[in-house]
Amino acid sequence: VHKELGSVHKEIIYHKAIAIELVEKGISFVEEKPVDVRYKGKKVGVYRPDFIIDDKVILEVKVAPAITKAMRDQVYYYVKGTSYKLVLLANFGTSKVEIKRLIYTDK
Repeated sequence: VHKELGSVHKEIIYHKAIAIELVEKGISFVEEKPVDVRYKGKKVGVYRPDFIIDDKVILEVKVAPAITKAMRDQVYYYVKGTSYKLVLLANFGTSKVEIKRLIYTDK
């Protein structure tokens, strides 16, 4: 996607292009599916990740000069109260796509 579009577009453009690629490759995914965030078994909020792939991996799309600690922290807090443990944070705002693999553990 980045090779074709470069780094000049808004997040929604990359989001739509990624969806096209996932469909073409036959990869199972849902977009912006509401995911309950729970605390002590009670729902305390809802998070809508950009993509959930194969019902296992969250893919968050960003467009920024770099992936920051604040971005990593935000995604970490999103998934902390969910059943998802693996997040790919993809930044299309740089000369080469930047991808961070984040694994949430309870520790």
